[in-house]
Amino acid sequence: MVLVKGNLLNVSTEETYGAEINIQNGIITCVKPVNHEFKGLILPGFIDAHIHIESSMLTPARFAEAVVPHGTTAVVADPHEIANVLGLEGINYMVKDASTVPLKVFLTAPSCVPSTIFETSGAIISTEEIKNLLKADNVVALGEMMNFPGVIRDDPEVMSKLDAAIRIGKPIDGHAPLLSGSDLCKYIMSGISTDHECSKADEAIEKRRLGMKLMLREGSSAKNLKDLALIGGDFIVSDDKHPEDLLKGHVDEMLKKAIEYGIEPIKAIKMVTMNPANHYNLNTGNIIPGKAADLILIDSIDDLNVEEVIINGKLAAKNGKPLFDVRPCNIPNTFKLNFKKPSDFDVSVEGSVKTVRVIEVFDDQLITNETSSVLDVIDGNLNTNLSSDILKVAVVERYGHERVSNAFVKGFGFKDGAIASSVSHDSHNIIAVGAKSNDMAKAVNTILRSKGGLVAVSKDKIYALELPIAGLMSTKSSTDVSNDLKILHHAVENMGSKLRSPFMLLSFMGLLVIPKLKISDMGLFDVEKFNFVDLIKD
Repeated sequence: MVLVKGNLLNVSTEETYGAEINIQNGIITCVKPVNHEFKGLILPGFIDAHIHIESSMLTPARFAEAVVPHGTTAVVADPHEIANVLGLEGINYMVKDASTVPLKVFLTAPSCVPSTIFETSGAIISTEEIKNLLKADNVVALGEMMNFPGVIRDDPEVMSKLDAAIRIGKPIDGHAPLLSGSDLCKYIMSGISTDHECSKADEAIEKRRLGMKLMLREGSSAKNLKDLALIGGDFIVSDDKHPEDLLKGHVDEMLKKAIEYGIEPIKAIKMVTMNPANHYNLNTGNIIPGKAADLILIDSIDDLNVEEVIINGKLAAKNGKPLFDVRPCNIPNTFKLNFKKPSDFDVSVEGSVKTVRVIEVFDDQLITNETSSVLDVIDGNLNTNLSSDILKVAVVERYGHERVSNAFVKGFGFKDGAIASSVSHDSHNIIAVGAKSNDMAKAVNTILRSKGGLVAVSKDKIYALELPIAGLMSTKSSTDVSNDLKILHHAVENMGSKLRSPFMLLSFMGLLVIPKLKISDMGLFDVEKFNFVDLIKD
């Protein structure tokens, strides 16, 4: 038996008092108040209730190495990124790699693989496969239903997946940016209970009034916590985190920001402990008999510095250092395409000038705008306009069809060069932005040689972060991946961009379920109309 003594923050009663916590076989067996003053404060281990581990560019084992020392003892992870590349094989990889470390990785069954029929993915997960996944003990919910138009239109495949979760009694996560009115009501009536895509106060208020549980998000690209903190919510989540941010902290850092933005400290702590545990029926998140002994010791509720982390009654991290070994698993190459030529990134048209639709991106936001620009035609091809920040954007299909889709984008600010990424939600075809076709081809071909990654090409120099695990993750440590990413960000900054997370922003330009104008390997896509639109307007 293990005995832990200290000042306990009881998240059920919101009291703080001295306590003795009895632990046997990793389970809390008794909690006894004691009349003694201790240093520090014992809390339940932190839970990130919505994250895509793949977006950290770390394998689950490497992710655990980074976040456990910051007090994260469990995550609810949606593996739809790797599922879109490898299907069930990818999900099994995540389970296998996570099983080698103490971090508790609970999964949601990916509901949208692919997220839409308007893109090419590497796999399809059927309703029957969803039913089987939902039966697993470590699968705690149906993952975010991004295909909200499918819900509103009663798409049979979408509705059958929702019904499968309802019948087995597991919650359904939502994804409904800007959805409102009768459409939102129908979405909620289908059984969907959470949403993490709110970006505006009135949107959050409407969803809360209709009974949705809100996830206040503070990711590397989408940061909505500050704007929505005073509106309120049920969980604080990261959704997507880059490794350089994880080195600073994980849930502990989000908690500090939540308190800074006006959320009462104990309420904020409940949003990352008891609330997600109760919603997803996890045997953690509270320090009471029968729960897993997942505890953290912090210096104070004011500073929230994590000193010790206990998972299943065993010390997993101390003073910012993990106390477990990390040996990530590997997988074979997942790319099926030929090297590309500069001409693959040209847009051939007749005439001397053309008015084109342009995707407009914004720093720290996943939502894009549609604007337009008049572009010159030179040697039969549409030309970029660097003075107006109009660059080329392309999606290169990676699963054997050799398709390349080209368009234009505003907001990256490059004066030269190109960047490319094999992280491109959700189908993870290769996406590239650049000033010239030649540099875009170099960037894409570098990714192929590396079996995946992020690349910047500038003035004949190539900078790369290799991601050989499904083109999404590295087996390197968070420190090494972060260092490689810093070099890339510095290169992009020298190319003229002022974006804080250019590669994170790039990775969402192919996500066809977040408004307004996006691009897939099949063409330009208007998310609000939910169909393709022509590049040329006139």
